[in-house]
Amino acid sequence: MRAMLFAAGLGTRLQAVTANRPKALVEVAGKPLLEHAVNYLKSFGIREGVINVHHFADRIIEFLHERNNFGIDLKISDERDLLLETGGGLKKAAPLFPGNEPIILYNVDIFSNLDLNRLLSYHLQEKALATLAVRKRKTSRYLLFDRQFQLSGWKDVRSGEIKISRPASIDESEEFAFSGIHIVNPEIFSLIIEEGKFSIIDLYLRLAQNQTIKAFTDDSEMWFDLGKPEQLAEAERMIKTFRNNEK
Repeated sequence: MRAMLFAAGLGTRLQAVTANRPKALVEVAGKPLLEHAVNYLKSFGIREGVINVHHFADRIIEFLHERNNFGIDLKISDERDLLLETGGGLKKAAPLFPGNEPIILYNVDIFSNLDLNRLLSYHLQEKALATLAVRKRKTSRYLLFDRQFQLSGWKDVRSGEIKISRPASIDESEEFAFSGIHIVNPEIFSLIIEEGKFSIIDLYLRLAQNQTIKAFTDDSEMWFDLGKPEQLAEAERMIKTFRNNEK
């Protein structure tokens, strides 16, 4: 199993702390988010991956060089010329993923203790092209999955916009919030017809019409989207509590 870390974002929701640094190097509990993410992936035996960069790209590259890539084979997908979002970023990184091993996709501003081995086992069992870790939590945008946990749509609670990929099952679909952790088979690269900058969720919605795009219910005890300053503080408290309970 290999991994792609999405670290190219501008960190606009964290402007107070990302004015002079990339979001990936914002610290929580004494370590940059990037270091937490790499150590998390390493704990599941991942020793090969790709990281995309854009905002303060040189700072991230220098950080990784100083730490010898934390002892793993970590390639850079350079998006300094154009920030490509998750879908475009994955497509650009395709040449850096030879072979047929599944690829874990992980947002660097996510903090989780989800068991990636369970996610991989489910993904293989379901023979899915892509499997998305989802949670039952409140959010402004939901993914919709039918009774077989196949992706059927997406909706924005604020605007009322709905995108439907499988009309026949949309009425019986259930709402889930995306966890920012997913796994894809490399066969997905040959199915990407989108160009330039695009959302991976829009890609999944299109592919779900004919391909198996599944939900995996993430019931892990720790999960944070570290996009806002108050969330950083909350995560720091939770991490300290979790570590103390482990002693």
